[in-house]
Amino acid sequence: MLLTKMAFDSRALSALDFPRVTAALAERSATTLGRERALALLPSDDRGRIARELDEVEDALFGVSLSLGGIYDIREVHARSQEGRVLTGQELLNAAYSLDGAMTVKRAINANSRGPLREVALGLGDHSELVRRVLSSLDREGNVRDDASHKLRDLRRRIEPLRGRIRDKLTNTLEQWSEVLQEHLVTIRRDRYVLPVLASRVGSVQGIIVDSSATGQTYFVEPAAITQLNNELARLILDEEAEVRRILIELTGLLAQDADVPMTLATVGELDLIASKAKLARDWHLNRPEESRGGLYDVREGRHPLIENPVPNDLQLGETKLLLITGPNMGGKTATLKTLGLAVLMHQCGMFVAAASAKLPVVRDILVDIGDEQSIEASLSTFASHLKHLRYVLRHAAPDTLVLIDELGSGTDPNEGAALAQSLIEQLLAQDARGVITSHLAPLKLFALETPGLKNASMGFKVDTLAPTFHLQVGQPGRSYALAIADRMGLPKDVLARAESILGTDAGLMERMLEGLERERADLARELEVATTARREAEAEAGRARQERETLEVRKNEMLAEAAQKAESLYADAVERVRTLRSRAQEDGARPRVMQELRELRTAAQRARPAPIVREERGDPIRVGNKVDVPAYNAQGQVLEMRGDDLVVQLGVMKVSVKRRDVRLVPEPKMKGPRPSFVGTAPSRFDNELQLRGLGVEEAVEELRAAIAEARALREKQLRVVHGKGMGVLRRTLRDYLKTDKNVDSFHDAEANQGGHGVTIVNVKA
Repeated sequence: MLLTKMAFDSRALSALDFPRVTAALAERSATTLGRERALALLPSDDRGRIARELDEVEDALFGVSLSLGGIYDIREVHARSQEGRVLTGQELLNAAYSLDGAMTVKRAINANSRGPLREVALGLGDHSELVRRVLSSLDREGNVRDDASHKLRDLRRRIEPLRGRIRDKLTNTLEQWSEVLQEHLVTIRRDRYVLPVLASRVGSVQGIIVDSSATGQTYFVEPAAITQLNNELARLILDEEAEVRRILIELTGLLAQDADVPMTLATVGELDLIASKAKLARDWHLNRPEESRGGLYDVREGRHPLIENPVPNDLQLGETKLLLITGPNMGGKTATLKTLGLAVLMHQCGMFVAAASAKLPVVRDILVDIGDEQSIEASLSTFASHLKHLRYVLRHAAPDTLVLIDELGSGTDPNEGAALAQSLIEQLLAQDARGVITSHLAPLKLFALETPGLKNASMGFKVDTLAPTFHLQVGQPGRSYALAIADRMGLPKDVLARAESILGTDAGLMERMLEGLERERADLARELEVATTARREAEAEAGRARQERETLEVRKNEMLAEAAQKAESLYADAVERVRTLRSRAQEDGARPRVMQELRELRTAAQRARPAPIVREERGDPIRVGNKVDVPAYNAQGQVLEMRGDDLVVQLGVMKVSVKRRDVRLVPEPKMKGPRPSFVGTAPSRFDNELQLRGLGVEEAVEELRAAIAEARALREKQLRVVHGKGMGVLRRTLRDYLKTDKNVDSFHDAEANQGGHGVTIVNVKA
């Protein structure tokens, strides 16, 4: 992927220390291809590209471990192969290793990538045939293998035995020639086997002089007896060299013809840059930024990545278009300004940024005036240098640029500098620019208090220790601390008093006001810390209570399950006994006795039944049908409708609409406790109220069936069945049954003040 250059001024990049970031990337590169890309890295204004590159870095961090070690820069080797120059075995071996490494990386990406890096890996070509041929033809030192071709294998099989024959033949003649030899050994000169003969005796030896020693005392003579063998060896060696060269030419041609090599190398460089970005994010503890719109900058716990142990700060621009940071020197104003600039540059280079979180827009340019560029040769003063940069800033400032100005208004008369600075800020606001400005000028603090879009900020400073805290305090202008510092440094009191009188009451008032604001901020910070501690303790206590409640809930469920199992068993026994009693009731004369046993059974069941569980009502307790008290009308009525916060209440013959907050729920009349269900044998003891709340559906139906049968047997006319309102399931089930019971004449809801649709009145047939 080619890098897209933007209009970012190189002076701006240098002022923001961006080259140090690219150098850190280059240090983490595994290849020269990646190192070149890192050093040439420039920001982009292509939103799609920025998002894609951030996805790729995230994939390299959490998906694929990119290992690019051992991949060489073979661009020059590939170019020479295309020029027709024969490559050495080592050069071909390096090329094969590099291309094989690239294919290994591609396989790793396809196996582990979450998606983004797979798109990049498409640029890695398939070089398997070239790699196979090179690795099968060359050994690890780059020498051509014996089995690289049939001819080479045959030549080398003939050369070695021939060398052995020549050595053996010469060794056998050493004793014969011992008187004329300088040393008793066989050596090689100019690829021919020879014997070292004394120069004074060389005439007595039949053979060819091949070479001589540096001193001239020894001649190396090839005996005539082995000349034919040496000639044969030389011919075989020449044939071997020709075959080796032919193989190297063939392999070089394969590399030259591989058209995918340039794209593979470019992709390796791109992957190495991505891997470097991921390593830098891991080493510097960087996080992924989000793109924002509308000129919004929201950096949380931002820090300068090139400062050791930096103090993190929050920095926001949006409704506040320009932030004016004031305060003493060495307090961190310039570092804060550069922190934002570097975050923007790194984001637009597809890098993570030094912040806990960051929302940043994509800007067209960063306009800076940072540092003193006084030029003696050009006769340009510090102030003139600032003006030159400020002129450029004003010319290009817009909503899609970031303005960073350090020490605005410095280098000239303070009054004139303040006037010029105020005018420049007004123009930047008119051009809807966003940025950060630092200054020492007091009039700008007052100007920021009164100007929409411009906000004061300062860097914290401890007067007692004369040390900055490096914390950004937004909303509060900074103090100069000049007199306070002078006092701490021991200047005479009369000098300080005279300085205060020269400043006048207005300046003193401003300092006292700022000092009071600082005290209030410190008090609020302490209160916030106390509140935060209390909140954490409350959250911890709530967590413990929640855990205990969950434990109790588990135990309750276990107990309910045990009780339900026991109840099922008891219920089954009771149902079976009731059925037996019913069948006996059909017998003549057994009816009174059966009814007596039935009442006794019901009494025992009622005593064994636990009180119904009344579930806690969650949310608003008022429901349609509830009876409420309306103080405004000094009356009570029933809720007919609920329309959000409005209720429609029936008050006698009148319907009124009232707010929910203006009524009070009237508790339903407490139902009698579990009735002594038809206790005794005399009809006069019959209780016509049947409590079914809390029972299961089948159990409730069985209770209702038995109660109706008993009521008819005792000639009772009416039965009051209490089933509750709830979700209405039990009510519907009971009414479905009542429609089928032949002992029931009719049934209807109770009066509103007697339970409403939570109670059913059953009229029993005579």
